[in-house]
Amino acid sequence: MISLLWRVIRGAILLLLLLVVVLLIPVAHNEIACRGESIPDDYAAILPPEHHRPESRSYLTYPEWHIVHAYDDYAQVIATGDPHDFGFLQGIHGFWAALCDLSKTSGQHGGFPWETKQMVYVIGISFTVELVLKAAYEETVGRAVVWFRGPARAPLDDLSAQQARGYATFLQQVPWYQWDFLADAAALEDAVATGLRDRERQIALGLEYQAKAVYAQAIAAAVENVGADALTLRMIVTGYPGPAPDGVSVVAQRDEGTELETPRYRALTELMLSMAQEGVDFVEIAGNDDIMLTVLADAAEFEDARSSMRRQGYGDHRHLVGLKVRDLGDRLRGFLAAGVTVEHIHDY
Repeated sequence: MISLLWRVIRGAILLLLLLVVVLLIPVAHNEIACRGESIPDDYAAILPPEHHRPESRSYLTYPEWHIVHAYDDYAQVIATGDPHDFGFLQGIHGFWAALCDLSKTSGQHGGFPWETKQMVYVIGISFTVELVLKAAYEETVGRAVVWFRGPARAPLDDLSAQQARGYATFLQQVPWYQWDFLADAAALEDAVATGLRDRERQIALGLEYQAKAVYAQAIAAAVENVGADALTLRMIVTGYPGPAPDGVSVVAQRDEGTELETPRYRALTELMLSMAQEGVDFVEIAGNDDIMLTVLADAAEFEDARSSMRRQGYGDHRHLVGLKVRDLGDRLRGFLAAGVTVEHIHDY
Protein backbone atom coordinates (compact mmCIF):
# COMPACT_ATOMS: atom_id res chain seq x y z
CA MET A 1 0.00 0.00 0.00
CA ILE A 2 2.82 2.39 0.91
CA SER A 3 4.63 1.50 -2.31
CA LEU A 4 1.52 2.25 -4.37
CA LEU A 5 1.00 5.58 -2.58
CA TRP A 6 4.62 6.53 -3.22
CA ARG A 7 4.28 5.73 -6.94
CA VAL A 8 1.16 7.90 -7.14
CA ILE A 9 2.90 10.78 -5.37
CA ARG A 10 6.01 10.42 -7.51
CA GLY A 11 3.91 10.34 -10.69
CA ALA A 12 2.04 13.46 -9.60
CA ILE A 13 5.29 15.27 -8.86
CA LEU A 14 6.77 14.29 -12.22
CA LEU A 15 3.61 15.41 -14.01
CA LEU A 16 3.71 18.74 -12.18
CA LEU A 17 7.37 19.23 -13.09
CA LEU A 18 6.60 18.40 -16.71
CA LEU A 19 3.81 20.97 -16.78
CA VAL A 20 6.13 23.60 -15.28
CA VAL A 21 8.78 22.85 -17.91
CA VAL A 22 6.24 23.08 -20.75
CA LEU A 23 4.90 26.41 -19.44
CA LEU A 24 8.43 27.80 -19.17
CA ILE A 25 9.32 26.93 -22.77
CA PRO A 26 7.90 30.18 -24.25
CA VAL A 27 9.64 32.15 -21.48
CA ALA A 28 12.95 30.48 -22.29
CA HIS A 29 12.39 31.09 -26.01
CA ASN A 30 11.76 34.76 -25.37
CA GLU A 31 14.89 35.05 -23.26
CA ILE A 32 17.11 33.27 -25.78
CA ALA A 33 15.73 34.12 -29.21
CA CYS A 34 14.02 37.48 -28.69
CA ARG A 35 16.74 39.70 -27.26
CA GLY A 36 16.92 43.16 -28.77
CA GLU A 37 20.09 45.13 -29.35
CA SER A 38 20.40 47.88 -26.75
CA ILE A 39 20.74 51.28 -28.43
CA PRO A 40 21.41 54.40 -26.30
CA ASP A 41 18.74 57.09 -26.54
CA ASP A 42 20.12 60.62 -26.79
CA TYR A 43 16.69 62.30 -26.64
CA ALA A 44 16.72 65.30 -24.24
CA ALA A 45 13.39 65.27 -22.43
CA ILE A 46 11.48 68.48 -21.78
CA LEU A 47 9.42 67.31 -18.80
CA PRO A 48 11.21 66.92 -15.44
CA PRO A 49 12.32 63.40 -14.40
CA GLU A 50 9.51 62.92 -11.88
CA HIS A 51 7.06 62.89 -14.79
CA HIS A 52 9.01 60.42 -16.96
CA ARG A 53 7.91 56.87 -17.64
CA PRO A 54 10.14 54.24 -19.34
CA GLU A 55 9.72 54.53 -23.09
CA SER A 56 9.92 50.77 -23.65
CA ARG A 57 6.69 50.38 -21.69
CA SER A 58 4.73 51.78 -24.64
CA TYR A 59 5.70 48.55 -26.39
CA LEU A 60 5.71 46.25 -23.37
CA THR A 61 2.20 47.18 -22.23
CA TYR A 62 0.88 45.41 -25.32
CA PRO A 63 1.01 41.86 -23.87
CA GLU A 64 -1.54 42.90 -21.24
CA TRP A 65 -3.69 44.44 -23.95
CA HIS A 66 -3.36 41.31 -26.07
CA ILE A 67 -5.23 39.52 -23.30
CA VAL A 68 -7.87 42.27 -23.25
CA HIS A 69 -8.22 41.93 -27.03
CA ALA A 70 -8.43 38.14 -26.74
CA TYR A 71 -11.42 38.46 -24.41
CA ASP A 72 -12.97 40.88 -26.87
CA ASP A 73 -12.41 38.41 -29.73
CA TYR A 74 -13.91 35.64 -27.61
CA ALA A 75 -16.99 37.75 -26.85
CA GLN A 76 -17.39 38.48 -30.56
CA VAL A 77 -17.13 34.80 -31.49
CA ILE A 78 -19.64 33.51 -28.94
CA ALA A 79 -22.13 36.30 -29.66
CA THR A 80 -23.35 34.14 -32.54
CA GLY A 81 -21.27 30.98 -32.20
CA ASP A 82 -20.07 28.62 -29.51
CA PRO A 83 -16.92 28.64 -27.37
CA HIS A 84 -15.30 25.83 -29.34
CA ASP A 85 -15.41 28.10 -32.41
CA PHE A 86 -12.80 30.32 -30.75
CA GLY A 87 -9.15 29.60 -31.56
CA PHE A 88 -7.71 29.24 -28.07
CA LEU A 89 -4.28 28.17 -29.32
CA GLN A 90 -4.26 31.09 -31.76
CA GLY A 91 -4.82 33.44 -28.83
CA ILE A 92 -1.92 31.89 -26.91
CA HIS A 93 0.42 31.94 -29.90
CA GLY A 94 -0.48 35.56 -30.61
CA PHE A 95 0.56 36.59 -27.10
CA TRP A 96 4.02 34.99 -27.22
CA ALA A 97 4.70 35.88 -30.87
CA ALA A 98 3.93 39.57 -30.27
CA LEU A 99 5.98 39.51 -27.07
CA CYS A 100 8.98 38.20 -29.01
CA ASP A 101 8.72 40.99 -31.58
CA LEU A 102 8.31 43.63 -28.88
CA SER A 103 11.15 42.23 -26.76
CA LYS A 104 13.47 42.79 -29.73
CA THR A 105 12.07 46.29 -30.28
CA SER A 106 12.40 47.27 -26.60
CA GLY A 107 16.21 47.36 -26.89
CA GLN A 108 15.89 50.53 -28.97
CA HIS A 109 13.78 52.19 -26.28
CA GLY A 110 15.56 51.54 -23.01
CA GLY A 111 15.40 47.75 -22.80
CA PHE A 112 13.17 45.23 -21.06
CA PRO A 113 13.50 45.73 -17.26
CA TRP A 114 13.46 42.54 -15.21
CA GLU A 115 10.55 43.79 -13.07
CA THR A 116 8.47 44.24 -16.23
CA LYS A 117 9.57 40.82 -17.50
CA GLN A 118 8.40 39.17 -14.32
CA MET A 119 4.97 40.76 -14.66
CA VAL A 120 4.65 39.95 -18.37
CA TYR A 121 5.80 36.35 -17.92
CA VAL A 122 3.41 35.77 -15.02
CA ILE A 123 0.39 37.08 -16.92
CA GLY A 124 1.52 35.20 -20.03
CA ILE A 125 1.74 31.89 -18.19
CA SER A 126 -1.58 32.54 -16.42
CA PHE A 127 -3.23 33.40 -19.74
CA THR A 128 -1.78 30.26 -21.33
CA VAL A 129 -3.00 28.02 -18.51
CA GLU A 130 -6.47 29.58 -18.58
CA LEU A 131 -6.91 29.16 -22.32
CA VAL A 132 -5.48 25.63 -22.36
CA LEU A 133 -7.89 24.55 -19.61
CA LYS A 134 -10.80 26.30 -21.32
CA ALA A 135 -9.91 24.73 -24.67
CA ALA A 136 -9.63 21.27 -23.10
CA TYR A 137 -13.16 21.58 -21.70
CA GLU A 138 -14.90 23.41 -24.54
CA GLU A 139 -13.43 21.13 -27.23
CA THR A 140 -14.63 18.00 -25.42
CA VAL A 141 -17.48 18.24 -22.93
CA GLY A 142 -18.65 21.64 -24.18
CA ARG A 143 -18.66 20.56 -27.81
CA ALA A 144 -20.53 17.32 -26.97
CA VAL A 145 -23.25 19.22 -25.09
CA VAL A 146 -23.60 21.64 -28.01
CA TRP A 147 -24.09 18.64 -30.30
CA PHE A 148 -26.91 17.38 -28.09
CA ARG A 149 -28.36 20.91 -27.88
CA GLY A 150 -28.61 21.30 -31.64
CA PRO A 151 -28.41 24.54 -33.66
CA ALA A 152 -30.81 26.53 -31.45
CA ARG A 153 -29.00 28.49 -28.74
CA ALA A 154 -29.94 28.01 -25.09
CA PRO A 155 -30.79 31.01 -22.86
CA LEU A 156 -27.47 30.74 -21.00
CA ASP A 157 -25.56 30.77 -24.29
CA ASP A 158 -26.90 34.27 -24.84
CA LEU A 159 -26.46 35.33 -21.21
CA SER A 160 -22.85 34.12 -21.08
CA ALA A 161 -22.16 35.97 -24.35
CA GLN A 162 -23.55 39.16 -22.81
CA GLN A 163 -21.35 38.63 -19.75
CA ALA A 164 -18.29 38.09 -21.95
CA ARG A 165 -19.01 41.32 -23.83
CA GLY A 166 -19.47 43.27 -20.60
CA TYR A 167 -16.21 41.90 -19.21
CA ALA A 168 -14.29 42.72 -22.40
CA THR A 169 -15.57 46.31 -22.33
CA PHE A 170 -14.78 46.63 -18.61
CA LEU A 171 -11.15 45.60 -19.22
CA GLN A 172 -10.60 48.56 -21.54
CA GLN A 173 -10.22 50.87 -18.53
CA VAL A 174 -10.38 48.89 -15.27
CA PRO A 175 -8.13 46.05 -13.98
CA TRP A 176 -9.66 42.60 -14.43
CA TYR A 177 -9.59 41.72 -10.73
CA GLN A 178 -12.19 44.41 -9.99
CA TRP A 179 -14.84 42.59 -12.06
CA ASP A 180 -17.63 40.99 -10.02
CA PHE A 181 -17.30 37.35 -11.08
CA LEU A 182 -19.61 36.17 -8.31
CA ALA A 183 -22.39 38.37 -9.67
CA ASP A 184 -22.00 36.65 -13.03
CA ALA A 185 -22.16 33.22 -11.38
CA ALA A 186 -25.31 34.25 -9.50
CA ALA A 187 -26.90 35.58 -12.70
CA LEU A 188 -26.32 32.23 -14.41
CA GLU A 189 -27.90 30.39 -11.51
CA ASP A 190 -30.92 32.69 -11.50
CA ALA A 191 -31.48 32.33 -15.25
CA VAL A 192 -30.81 28.62 -15.68
CA ALA A 193 -33.57 26.66 -17.42
CA THR A 194 -34.20 22.92 -17.51
CA GLY A 195 -32.25 22.13 -20.68
CA LEU A 196 -28.96 20.22 -20.65
CA ARG A 197 -27.01 23.08 -22.20
CA ASP A 198 -28.26 25.59 -19.64
CA ARG A 199 -27.39 23.29 -16.77
CA GLU A 200 -23.94 22.57 -18.22
CA ARG A 201 -23.24 26.31 -18.75
CA GLN A 202 -24.36 27.12 -15.22
CA ILE A 203 -22.07 24.50 -13.68
CA ALA A 204 -19.02 24.97 -15.93
CA LEU A 205 -19.03 28.77 -16.05
CA GLY A 206 -20.13 29.02 -12.42
CA LEU A 207 -17.04 27.09 -11.34
CA GLU A 208 -14.86 29.19 -13.63
CA TYR A 209 -16.24 32.44 -12.23
CA GLN A 210 -15.86 31.27 -8.64
CA ALA A 211 -12.22 30.29 -9.24
CA LYS A 212 -11.52 33.65 -10.86
CA ALA A 213 -13.18 35.45 -7.96
CA VAL A 214 -10.80 33.79 -5.51
CA TYR A 215 -7.79 34.58 -7.72
CA ALA A 216 -8.99 38.16 -8.17
CA GLN A 217 -9.15 38.68 -4.40
CA ALA A 218 -5.55 37.49 -4.06
CA ILE A 219 -4.36 39.78 -6.86
CA ALA A 220 -6.28 42.76 -5.45
CA ALA A 221 -4.64 42.21 -2.05
CA ALA A 222 -1.20 42.02 -3.69
CA VAL A 223 -1.82 45.23 -5.65
CA GLU A 224 -2.99 46.98 -2.49
CA ASN A 225 0.28 46.05 -0.77
CA VAL A 226 2.55 47.30 -3.58
CA GLY A 227 0.33 50.17 -4.71
CA ALA A 228 -1.53 50.67 -7.97
CA ASP A 229 0.08 52.28 -11.00
CA ALA A 230 -0.40 56.00 -11.67
CA LEU A 231 -3.67 56.88 -13.36
CA THR A 232 -2.41 60.08 -15.06
CA LEU A 233 0.59 61.23 -17.07
CA ARG A 234 2.06 64.49 -18.39
CA MET A 235 2.46 65.53 -22.01
CA ILE A 236 3.40 68.61 -24.02
CA VAL A 237 1.29 69.60 -27.02
CA THR A 238 0.99 72.47 -29.48
CA GLY A 239 -2.13 73.99 -30.98
CA TYR A 240 -4.17 73.19 -27.88
CA PRO A 241 -7.43 75.19 -28.11
CA GLY A 242 -8.73 74.77 -24.56
CA PRO A 243 -10.67 74.80 -22.36
CA ALA A 244 -9.55 71.52 -20.80
CA PRO A 245 -12.16 68.73 -20.89
CA ASP A 246 -13.06 66.72 -17.80
CA GLY A 247 -10.10 64.79 -16.44
CA VAL A 248 -7.50 67.01 -18.17
CA SER A 249 -5.54 69.77 -16.44
CA VAL A 250 -3.47 72.54 -18.04
CA VAL A 251 -0.30 72.53 -15.91
CA ALA A 252 1.81 75.22 -17.58
CA GLN A 253 2.57 77.08 -20.77
CA ARG A 254 6.11 76.31 -21.92
CA ASP A 255 8.20 77.57 -24.82
CA GLU A 256 7.79 74.12 -26.38
CA GLY A 257 4.00 74.03 -25.94
CA THR A 258 1.24 73.43 -23.41
CA GLU A 259 1.93 71.00 -20.58
CA LEU A 260 -1.12 68.85 -19.80
CA GLU A 261 -1.93 66.21 -17.22
CA THR A 262 -4.24 63.57 -18.70
CA PRO A 263 -5.81 60.24 -17.78
CA ARG A 264 -4.21 57.02 -19.01
CA TYR A 265 -5.46 53.75 -20.55
CA ARG A 266 -8.52 53.71 -22.82
CA ALA A 267 -9.56 57.25 -21.86
CA LEU A 268 -6.24 58.55 -23.19
CA THR A 269 -6.79 57.02 -26.62
CA GLU A 270 -10.19 58.67 -26.95
CA LEU A 271 -8.79 61.98 -25.71
CA MET A 272 -5.83 62.00 -28.10
CA LEU A 273 -8.00 61.13 -31.08
CA SER A 274 -10.30 64.03 -30.22
CA MET A 275 -7.35 66.38 -29.74
CA ALA A 276 -5.78 65.36 -33.06
CA GLN A 277 -9.06 66.08 -34.87
CA GLU A 278 -8.98 69.57 -33.35
CA GLY A 279 -5.52 70.16 -34.83
CA VAL A 280 -3.44 69.45 -31.74
CA ASP A 281 0.08 68.10 -32.27
CA PHE A 282 2.03 66.14 -29.68
CA VAL A 283 5.58 67.11 -28.72
CA GLU A 284 6.44 64.78 -25.84
CA ILE A 285 4.59 62.26 -23.70
CA ALA A 286 5.88 61.25 -20.26
CA GLY A 287 9.39 62.35 -21.23
CA ASN A 288 9.43 60.24 -24.41
CA ASP A 289 9.67 60.87 -28.15
CA ASP A 290 8.48 57.42 -29.35
CA ILE A 291 5.13 55.68 -28.87
CA MET A 292 3.24 52.65 -30.14
CA LEU A 293 -0.39 52.24 -31.13
CA THR A 294 -2.59 49.54 -32.61
CA VAL A 295 -4.77 50.05 -35.65
CA LEU A 296 -7.41 47.83 -37.27
CA ALA A 297 -7.51 47.29 -41.01
CA ASP A 298 -8.80 44.72 -43.48
CA ALA A 299 -5.38 44.12 -45.04
CA ALA A 300 -3.02 41.58 -43.51
CA GLU A 301 -0.09 43.98 -43.95
CA PHE A 302 0.22 47.60 -42.88
CA GLU A 303 2.86 50.31 -43.35
CA ASP A 304 5.34 50.52 -40.44
CA ALA A 305 3.67 47.64 -38.58
CA ARG A 306 6.03 45.89 -36.17
CA SER A 307 3.65 42.98 -35.72
CA SER A 308 0.31 41.99 -37.26
CA MET A 309 -2.35 39.39 -36.45
CA ARG A 310 -5.84 38.38 -37.51
CA ARG A 311 -8.68 39.25 -35.14
CA GLN A 312 -11.04 36.39 -34.41
CA GLY A 313 -14.71 37.05 -34.98
CA TYR A 314 -14.15 40.29 -36.86
CA GLY A 315 -12.46 39.28 -40.11
CA ASP A 316 -9.87 42.07 -40.02
CA HIS A 317 -6.32 42.48 -38.71
CA ARG A 318 -4.62 44.24 -35.81
CA HIS A 319 -1.34 46.04 -36.56
CA LEU A 320 1.18 47.29 -33.99
CA VAL A 321 2.69 50.54 -35.27
CA GLY A 322 5.61 52.45 -33.71
CA LEU A 323 6.18 56.12 -34.50
CA LYS A 324 7.62 59.38 -33.23
CA VAL A 325 5.47 61.37 -30.82
CA ARG A 326 5.92 64.48 -32.99
CA ASP A 327 4.38 62.59 -35.94
CA LEU A 328 1.46 61.25 -33.92
CA GLY A 329 -1.00 64.08 -34.58
CA ASP A 330 -0.53 63.95 -38.36
CA ARG A 331 -0.69 60.15 -38.41
CA LEU A 332 -3.88 60.07 -36.34
CA ARG A 333 -5.53 62.57 -38.66
CA GLY A 334 -4.37 60.53 -41.64
CA PHE A 335 -5.75 57.30 -40.16
CA LEU A 336 -9.10 58.93 -39.47
CA ALA A 337 -9.29 60.39 -42.97
CA ALA A 338 -8.45 57.00 -44.52
CA GLY A 339 -11.04 55.14 -42.45
CA VAL A 340 -8.39 53.24 -40.47
CA THR A 341 -9.58 52.47 -36.94
CA VAL A 342 -7.16 53.49 -34.19
CA GLU A 343 -7.78 50.82 -31.60
CA HIS A 344 -5.48 51.87 -28.78
CA ILE A 345 -2.61 54.30 -28.17
CA HIS A 346 -0.24 52.59 -25.77
CA ASP A 347 1.02 54.89 -23.08
CA TYR A 348 3.81 53.98 -20.72
